[in-house]
Amino acid sequence: MMERRRMDAALLVVFLGHLATALEVPLDLLEKLPQPPTITNQSPRDYIIDPRENIIIHCEAKGNPHPSFSWTRNGTHFDIDEDSNVNMRPHSGTLVVDISREKAEHYEGLYQCTARNKHGTAVSNNIFVRQSRSPLWSKEKIKPIVVQEGVSLVLPCRPPVGLPPPIIFWMDNNFQRLPQSSRVSQSLNGDLYFSNVLREDSRNDYICYARFPHTQTIQQKQPITVKVINLDALNDTMAAFYNDTDLFSEDPLEERKPAFLIPSGPSSSKMVLRGQVLEMECIADGLPTPEISWTKVSRDFPAKRTSFLHYQKTLRIVNVSESDAGDYRCTARNRLGSVHHTIHVSVKAAPYWLSGPPRNLVLAPGENGVLTCRASGTPKPTITWAMNGIPIENSPKDLSRKVEDDTIIFTDVQTGSSAVYQCNVSNDYGYLLANAFVNVLSESPRVLTPANKVYQVVKNHQALMDCASFGSPMPRITWFKESRSSTLDGDPYILHDNGTLEIHVAQGRHSGKYTCVAQNFLGNYENHIYLEVKEPTRILKQPEYKVVQRGRSVVFECKVKHDPSLTPIMTWLKDDGELPDDERFIVDLDSLTITDVTENDVGVYTCIMNTTLDHDSASAELTVVEKPDPPTDLELTDQKKRSVQLTWTPGDEHYSPIHKFLIQYEDSLHHRGHWHNLTEVPGTKTTAHLKLSPYVHYTFRVLAVNAVGFSHPSSSSRIYKTEPAAPDENPTGVKGFGTQHDNLVISWKPLSDLQSNGPGLHYRVMWRQQGVDSEWTTVTVANNSQFVVSGTPTFVPYEIKVQAVNDHGDGPEPAIAHGYSGEDLPLAAPRNVQAMVRNSTLAEVHWDPVLPKHTRGHLKGYKVYYRREYSIHKHNPHHVEEQILTFSGNHSHGMLPGLHPFSRYSFNVRAYNGKGEGPPSLTQHFETPEGVPGAPTSLIVTNPNLDSLTLEWSPPHDRNGHITGYTLKYQPVNNSNEVGPVEELALLANETSVTLFNLKYSTRYKFYLNAKTVRGAGPAISQEVVPIINEAVASRQVDIATQGWFIGLMCAIALLILILLIICFIQRNKGGKYPVKEKEDAHTDPEFQPMKEDDCTFGEYSDNEDHKPLKGSRTPSNGTVKRDDSDDSLVDYGEGGDGQFNEDGSFIGQYSGKTASRDTGEGHESSEAPSPINAMNSLNSFV
Repeated sequence: MMERRRMDAALLVVFLGHLATALEVPLDLLEKLPQPPTITNQSPRDYIIDPRENIIIHCEAKGNPHPSFSWTRNGTHFDIDEDSNVNMRPHSGTLVVDISREKAEHYEGLYQCTARNKHGTAVSNNIFVRQSRSPLWSKEKIKPIVVQEGVSLVLPCRPPVGLPPPIIFWMDNNFQRLPQSSRVSQSLNGDLYFSNVLREDSRNDYICYARFPHTQTIQQKQPITVKVINLDALNDTMAAFYNDTDLFSEDPLEERKPAFLIPSGPSSSKMVLRGQVLEMECIADGLPTPEISWTKVSRDFPAKRTSFLHYQKTLRIVNVSESDAGDYRCTARNRLGSVHHTIHVSVKAAPYWLSGPPRNLVLAPGENGVLTCRASGTPKPTITWAMNGIPIENSPKDLSRKVEDDTIIFTDVQTGSSAVYQCNVSNDYGYLLANAFVNVLSESPRVLTPANKVYQVVKNHQALMDCASFGSPMPRITWFKESRSSTLDGDPYILHDNGTLEIHVAQGRHSGKYTCVAQNFLGNYENHIYLEVKEPTRILKQPEYKVVQRGRSVVFECKVKHDPSLTPIMTWLKDDGELPDDERFIVDLDSLTITDVTENDVGVYTCIMNTTLDHDSASAELTVVEKPDPPTDLELTDQKKRSVQLTWTPGDEHYSPIHKFLIQYEDSLHHRGHWHNLTEVPGTKTTAHLKLSPYVHYTFRVLAVNAVGFSHPSSSSRIYKTEPAAPDENPTGVKGFGTQHDNLVISWKPLSDLQSNGPGLHYRVMWRQQGVDSEWTTVTVANNSQFVVSGTPTFVPYEIKVQAVNDHGDGPEPAIAHGYSGEDLPLAAPRNVQAMVRNSTLAEVHWDPVLPKHTRGHLKGYKVYYRREYSIHKHNPHHVEEQILTFSGNHSHGMLPGLHPFSRYSFNVRAYNGKGEGPPSLTQHFETPEGVPGAPTSLIVTNPNLDSLTLEWSPPHDRNGHITGYTLKYQPVNNSNEVGPVEELALLANETSVTLFNLKYSTRYKFYLNAKTVRGAGPAISQEVVPIINEAVASRQVDIATQGWFIGLMCAIALLILILLIICFIQRNKGGKYPVKEKEDAHTDPEFQPMKEDDCTFGEYSDNEDHKPLKGSRTPSNGTVKRDDSDDSLVDYGEGGDGQFNEDGSFIGQYSGKTASRDTGEGHESSEAPSPINAMNSLNSFV
């Protein structure tokens, strides 16, 4: 039965708990609403005061009506009126104690404040008031401490007891903190521990300081003197310190395994409260200094809450929980062994809330409610209830109230049962005290959210619209939008228990007017609010990473899109701070410009676009690069005869890595003031092994190179002089050649000063005729780079050597070079010269090469001199300049291209060398055969009539043979340039004109005429013409045109055309279309040709497309002479005249033909003439 009652009570608590939670409202927003007292501010439970200042004990409360206040001190009523030093602030319970006439310690004690009105009584915590204390150190004389080197030592601090406890630290006479390490450290109690002492630990100013934080005072202990001595000095100093010294006289200690100085023994225990800080320490003695490590038995450390301090000697765990209880082991270890200590940690807990303190209740008459005071602790705390400050068991009975351990259940409450309930939770380690009132009210709904409030949210973000309300009983909240067609209680709307309406992802369609209605049985209340959904702020173009050279400008762009109804504010930050106050930083609408950039400008720049609703930001880094600083500290080491080691210290890279170093040297012995590049090393190295030359006074410098450029040179190193030595090398570029037919010039590239290796540099020049002399002829040459040997035979080979020599010896054995003495003109001409004619424009020349003994030099080739003497057709000589074709190399034949057909040529051949040409061969002759003729010189039209005309022409200028006849072709051409059938006539060689009959009237013809030889037809000359009527017919046409009837008819036609033009103009103004213009354009003759004014005859016509082939004709009309076929190789062609040849005689040019000249008449084409007869024909067609 008892279990059933407990279960029913538990279910009732849960049910009523849900009801009570919904009634928690901010009552302080409502005026004139009855409300029991609530403590709003109070002094801390452990209240330490400064004895130099007035004591202020806070106690503030609210309620309606405003509460009155009273105090107890040490459990009894504290009558404020009887103590003139104590005042209570108006409308407050705060006490102010004037200590000018009474010591502060007189007012130490336990205080509690009570606030009451007619609806209940609230009480504060017990406030333990104590004054802070910072007592002085007791005066004592501390004797010097003499200790043997290597032993452990503890310097005690033992500060005076203060409130709160002081902070301890050790310093010297100069107020500098004493250095601490794994060997020397301060313990948690303030003592200074030495695991082993060293000689440098000797000093006379070990001073312990205690700082009292509440009064901000520092107390100082008397200095401690420590003297560390070794065993040998111990006996010498014992007498001097015997009378007034504490002597640590243990036996001399060698290295030893660790032993704990603190804590003592193999194990210890420690208790800590939940939520506090756990600190454990292990300090060990040992030599060498032991290392400390920590483990937790059977469990790991809480990683985020654990830290190791004082060189691993202190283990610190913050915010301790029950899971931190257990065994902790510290281990001290050195190379001689280890020692362990186990600390058992137990965790207790002062009372703490499980779900927060009990909450105020506002109930309507007849409603139910519950107050819950759920807390825990170790050991388990006890819970007691009070009503209006009186234990609940001593309070008046109330049938609607039932106390169940940590819960008070209210059922069917009535008006007048309002009260303040106190919950007290306590165990051995502390207590919790909470006030919670029960206020029984009957109130119609009221909405506390301001009316017509405008909410602005960003699109795709959450929208929360408040409808904070109050009423008793608790009102029911409903929401509507615009027309109130339905309540908003489904997707996308979420209605929270406190009346807030949520739209999880707001869109533009959700903007508008909303109405919330609060309703209970006493009435309803509605409130209107407005929602505006704005476009988000977005950075469209973010600033980009920039690398810029110092002194230049940089621009960071930050282009933003935002809702036009919001006012944006652009802010730029540097490294999350404000931009420097510098005029070099220019902030524009969408950019940041930094001019004259310096290294201080390096950092991360962030643009932030803020609106009242949202913001967006983007960052970019700026790197300022510059040429590196020059290297410093040049040093020469590892000095040898031919090498030295150079080291240096790199300068600042200026954010651009150094990728190489350039090492330069100056030779102050030979080239003072001139610096030369010696070698390069990668930027990761700061040393270089330098190979040196003898007889140089070296000074070195180093330049650093990064992506920006070269640094300034470093300061010069000291001079390093190398000793002289014999030359290591001989001159290069040794050559032998002749400038005259009887000399030999020997030349070479001289050694530089760096290559000379010593003073007195000169050259030993040696030569001998190859294959003849066995002995070398030797001369010594100084200050020169050539030597001339005279009286040599013409063009014979020599062996040559040049050796470098100085005052310290000879250079290495020189290599043999080869050369020739001077050349002379060839002595002989080629023999057996003959020509073979290949075709009308090409001949092949053959000869026997000149013997080497007659060449007297390096044979460079042969030259063919040839000339056209005359044309066989005319037999009259041509005054043509002689032409030359050069065939490089040792050739015995060559080709002569581009010859004239039917001509006689003469030629000779000569050999040539570097000196010049030899004598010519005997002159030979050859004749070229006939070829195709050129085009006729002219083609003109005479005697044109209606159906006939006469063509006259002149023979070709270049006949290229005997003319055997002419071929005439002609064909009609219409207005579209389409050609008709071809007519062809064969004409005799002696004819120069022909008359054509039966031609079509007023039709354009095109004529082609070419000449022929036995080799074929040559190119054609063309002409165009239109047959015309004679002058008599033209006269009759003029007579008709002058008749009166004809003139009248023309006037009538002109008038009619004028009328039609006017009508057309009117129609076009009305927007109509008149196609006459298009038709006229379609029928216009583009080649209309008027008659000549003098004789009314047509002029001559010329086709502007002379080279277009005739339909049905195979006669070529491209104006070129057909060349006979030849299968000759191009390697036989020379290098002069009309072609180009390479050194071996290969032909690299092309044949070229002459274009036949022709007279072309100019004129326009027309299908009919604008004569009166034509006009009449047009009129007849019109009629």
